[in-house]
Amino acid sequence: MSVLARAPSVRQLPNTDAPNHVTILMATKDGASTIDAQLHSIGAQTHRDWSLIVSDDGSSDDTLDRVRAFSDRHPQNRVICLRGPKLGSAMNFLSLLRAAGNAPWVAFSDQDDYWLPERLSRGLNMIEAHKGPAIYGGRTIITDSSLTPLRLSPAFQRPTGFGNALVQNVAGGNTMLLNRAALDALQPASRFVRQLVAHDWWCYQIVTSMGGKMIWDPTPTVLYRQHATNQIGANDSWRASLNRARRLCTGEFCDWCDVQMAALTPQSSRMTRQARSQLLAFARLRTARGPNRLRALYQAGIYRQTLRGSLALWVAGVLGRLSVTDASDPSARLPSQRSTQTKSSFDPVSNSAHHDP
Repeated sequence: MSVLARAPSVRQLPNTDAPNHVTILMATKDGASTIDAQLHSIGAQTHRDWSLIVSDDGSSDDTLDRVRAFSDRHPQNRVICLRGPKLGSAMNFLSLLRAAGNAPWVAFSDQDDYWLPERLSRGLNMIEAHKGPAIYGGRTIITDSSLTPLRLSPAFQRPTGFGNALVQNVAGGNTMLLNRAALDALQPASRFVRQLVAHDWWCYQIVTSMGGKMIWDPTPTVLYRQHATNQIGANDSWRASLNRARRLCTGEFCDWCDVQMAALTPQSSRMTRQARSQLLAFARLRTARGPNRLRALYQAGIYRQTLRGSLALWVAGVLGRLSVTDASDPSARLPSQRSTQTKSSFDPVSNSAHHDP
């Protein structure tokens, strides 16, 4: 395995021209206490044709030593370590997207979960027929800190699409698999991003805005670990409901929308006509006053995966709780980007990609 490097050349990644080669992207930071289990689950995948790129944001523990030991146990698979940008997990994952080069398939990996053996093979089977931009993602098994299963994440029923992506993420990055057409949309777009709330939410937004598909799987393939140091974890308790209400009332969700909209807007010329119209209507909604809010809500076509969630969103819109923030620095209310590279996946408003209010 290579020592820490700034970026790999495409030639360093073996078999990237093989049609089913999967490049796994893992952002790390001080993950020594949990990373062994995740690495073990990668090594146990039924789909064997993979390589792993790890981008480390300056770990002070032995995270990288554990990655090197894993590489030594799997000499048939290339494992590459890079220096991360140290701008938080979302930007670390975007740097990894660019490092993947011409990989035909990419899978995101957190450092603290556990993949079931069919995580890659099932994703490939469900997505490979789609020729346009597509993301596979889905349900998880929520566990405690020792990976003991607790419950399943909710099963979403409504169609996915850009109107949903503007206000909700339906799949955590730890479940995502992206095809080459999706990477062709995401890699150049990532160069215009200066900050993000969450990489997986942005991927869902960009791909669906360009006419791509989100393929949501109700069968879980990931054990989603919950522990005290989660950056953002599962959020399906009564406390989570209170937190969602607080975010709407305090304007925190508006701040998150500010950041994501700033990352989306430079790509408007590449969006479908419908997505551009929805983006414009959503922008109008966030500056509208009085009765104009209802018109803008309708034109934006935004919705969440449950009726209760959509109703809450409409009430928030009518009351002006989706309006552009007056804060001079929206990043001040971003989810903490300080230490862990885990659980960056989430659902805006509910703060979990796996759980709906």
